[in-house]
Amino acid sequence: MDRNADAPWSKFDPEAYVDVNYRTPLDVDLLILRAMRDHFSRCFGGVVPQSVLGIDVGAGANMYPALAMLPWCEKIVLLEYAQPNVAYLDRQTAEGGVDATWGAFWDVLLEDPAYRDVEPAERIAEIVRVERGNLFDLDAQPRRYDLGTMFFVADSMSECPDEFRRGVRCFMNTLSPGAPFAAAFMKESVGYWVGDQHYPAYRVNEERARESLAEFTGELEIRDLHQVVRKGHEGMLLVLGRRNSTVAVP
Repeated sequence: MDRNADAPWSKFDPEAYVDVNYRTPLDVDLLILRAMRDHFSRCFGGVVPQSVLGIDVGAGANMYPALAMLPWCEKIVLLEYAQPNVAYLDRQTAEGGVDATWGAFWDVLLEDPAYRDVEPAERIAEIVRVERGNLFDLDAQPRRYDLGTMFFVADSMSECPDEFRRGVRCFMNTLSPGAPFAAAFMKESVGYWVGDQHYPAYRVNEERARESLAEFTGELEIRDLHQVVRKGHEGMLLVLGRRNSTVAVP
């Protein structure tokens, strides 16, 4: 059974990943983006709050969760372990660095008025920073973030149920009480390829996702999205919710 430490993260190819998943936006990602946008806007009442710290855990080569957080945050951290992805994110978050791939995703966000006063490239360079780190290290940063996302991370790094549950717990424990969050999992994934490298996955279904999240949430919605984008999975699960005040012991 492949664990997170066994995967070839130093060989992850972010450009190959973007080519397959984001260069031409997939309908399911735009569906997810709209739902996440509406969830955040509802949670904040359409009013930009003060001093919100956001985090995208395991950001990888995906900028759309950060784009969705832009109007609401004073600062956003992109936490990523794989060094090639860190380099990709550093390029995207440099001044004038975000590339045209993400314009189609921003166009979807602009359907909500809260996003219309934001210039994304300038805002990204101003408030987004990249940190190299392991998801599991978030246990040392409890209750720190007021808004959070985790897309295809806890389920896409290991075949082991204990590492999946630990990953979810670490993400949820780093959120402050009441923090809105969005997460997504590949449903029943048996692993995936990026370029010529294979990466492990844990077979998540709605019941397992709900079980892993229930103790941390005062509000929880799981949407079973049945779109299949590659071989080896049965769709996607989108999770929207808010953190409760429970302190979960590692």
